[in-house]
Amino acid sequence: MGLKVAFIAPEAAPFSKTGGLADVAGSLPKALKRLGADVALFVPFHRETAESNLKFETTGIDITVPLWRRKIKAEVLSYTGGEVPVYFIKKDELFDRSFLYGTPEGDYYDNLERFAFFSRAVLEALKEGGFSPDIVHCNDWQTGLVPAYLKDAYRGDPYFAKTASVFTVHNIAYQGLFDWKLYELMNLGPHLFNPEGLEFWGKVNLLKAGLAYSEIITTVSEAYGQEIQTEEYGYGLEGLLRNRKGSLHGVINGIDYSEWDPETDPLIPSRYSADDLNGKKVCRRALLKEFGLKLKPRTPVIGIISRLAAQKGVDILAEAMPALMELDLALVVLGSGDRQYRDLIGGLAERYPEKLSVKIAFDHKLSHLVEAGSDIFLMPSRYEPCGLNQIYSLKYGTVPVVRATGGLDDTVRGYAGGEGTGFKFREYSAKALVDKVKEALAVFAERDAWKELQVRGMREDFSWERSARKYMELYRTAQRCLKVSHLSPKNAHPAGRR
Repeated sequence: MGLKVAFIAPEAAPFSKTGGLADVAGSLPKALKRLGADVALFVPFHRETAESNLKFETTGIDITVPLWRRKIKAEVLSYTGGEVPVYFIKKDELFDRSFLYGTPEGDYYDNLERFAFFSRAVLEALKEGGFSPDIVHCNDWQTGLVPAYLKDAYRGDPYFAKTASVFTVHNIAYQGLFDWKLYELMNLGPHLFNPEGLEFWGKVNLLKAGLAYSEIITTVSEAYGQEIQTEEYGYGLEGLLRNRKGSLHGVINGIDYSEWDPETDPLIPSRYSADDLNGKKVCRRALLKEFGLKLKPRTPVIGIISRLAAQKGVDILAEAMPALMELDLALVVLGSGDRQYRDLIGGLAERYPEKLSVKIAFDHKLSHLVEAGSDIFLMPSRYEPCGLNQIYSLKYGTVPVVRATGGLDDTVRGYAGGEGTGFKFREYSAKALVDKVKEALAVFAERDAWKELQVRGMREDFSWERSARKYMELYRTAQRCLKVSHLSPKNAHPAGRR
């Protein structure tokens, strides 16, 4: 086999999901395997996982993890029904909960304990299971301690002597910040708690651990990789990222076309393709029925699927709503998230019941219908590391209108002169949003031009293979960086210094 890769994530579809990270963790390992990598996926065994009606098996592997003065035992389960073996760290005390990271009222109080445990438990499971990885590929703050443990608790352990770490930032705004008084809980040496390591303005920062101690850092689009090196988007970590810019790479997320393709999608009422769009009309009618809207045949439907949070541009959307509601269009919104934004969007739906319909839910099947049945898809994000829905929209002939930031800017080509795949506005304002929607509506009125725009987007290729090839190259780079850090610790990044 080729490179041995342990892909570590706090969630992975179809086992558990709060957002795009789960889609990446569910798809990228399969693409890596198709390129010859020997991949194993590691995730917590959440309550959502247990309730998924999938069949899990015991591996016979039991592990013990030290946390402060405790030694916590856990079981390792497996799922072998897919292309890639998946291993679950089962500790009900920590993961058998209604939500993955916290309730709508806030984060779980013991998240440091939960994900310090998970990070070290994966390394113990790798040892006990005999899977000696060339690469550990970690994702977001919940796994940021894995590279730190490799550089400290497992430093000198021959089992991991050739294991390099790659750390992917999916959203730098979520960092895993905790009181410094909890530092001892992680059983890391005190020398790591410094401005070059886990310390961040007097707190413990788990995301920073991943940034400081991994050989290679990636983020999920080239534009976002540049943005997070600035004060506006770096959330206090821009200095560290600029210092490590030689190790920072943007790799756009792909999508799984075996799941997201209107030609084969079993979750939509009628299938269609770039060569025959008739099924999209059937999906539109089903969407309007589902959301309780009655419209004229040529009134465009704008779809939104979003986590309702400040990041997603809900504030400028709400500000723009009176102007949008004066136009010949309707909006359907599917999402869940912060209570203040749920209430805000819900209140707008009550105000405009004939043109705005909202469902506060996470509904995978319904999300397929929104993509297939909408004419336009709106993403007015304040920032967007990658975004997946605009890529799904392209495949479904649902023309995206997006703010030109991060992955939205990288994946949507602005319409001009009869070319492009969607519409982009740069200024973060309600006026810019409304003006760009009006521009889209003007093209929508020209049937032939709109169909050409749809078809062009449907023929774009954002499959995982291209991104997986880039990751394979970066894995090799990480291995070379690890060798250099062993040979020349004085010249290595902070992870090479004690």
